Amino acid sequence: MIVRIWHGRVRTENADRYRAFLNARAIPDYGSVPGNEAVYILERKEGDETHFVTMTFWRDELAIRQFAGDSITQAKYYSEDKDFLLEFEPDAVHYEVVGSSTASRT
Repeated sequence: MIVRIWHGRVRTENADRYRAFLNARAIPDYGSVPGNEAVYILERKEGDETHFVTMTFWRDELAIRQFAGDSITQAKYYSEDKDFLLEFEPDAVHYEVVGSSTASRT
């Protein structure tokens, strides 16, 4: 499995709207691609800016290619991102998942 990590920053005053956009548009888009195993979006406020980290988990490189295109490390943006993001980082970072655990519920 491969995790694809992307980072973006928005003005804190726009964070609620951007979070809503990610949940309504981006997460369903990731999930519609065969081979997408999971999506996690992290948020951290830092004064006037709020950071978002999107972690998508993919079965293999072919699945990422179906989502991102042939240049799999290039970040994918939505047209709505221009209304929120302070910059457009050019790349996502990929890591191979080599270990994992889930909490047991008793």
